Amino acid sequence: MENDGLEQTVLALLYFNSFDGDKSGGKRAWKGFPWSLMDELHEKGYISDPATKTKSVWLSEKGAKLSEELFEKLFAAK
Repeated sequence: MENDGLEQTVLALLYFNSFDGDKSGGKRAWKGFPWSLMDELHEKGYISDPATKTKSVWLSEKGAKLSEELFEKLFAAK
């Protein structure tokens, strides 16, 4: 898919701006990214539906893990 690099970058940035959402250990992240990419991440099961009134999305367990891995891969200083 042509947007894979962009999707990975947005997912990594969602990790960067994530925060604890509730006592269950879930993560939320601010959703200030292009809607088309957010919709694709939702379709793949990485985030909750971005088309809501809330200003953040839930990261699924799979999405939270992958977003952390991508953040380390793309942005961690070595």
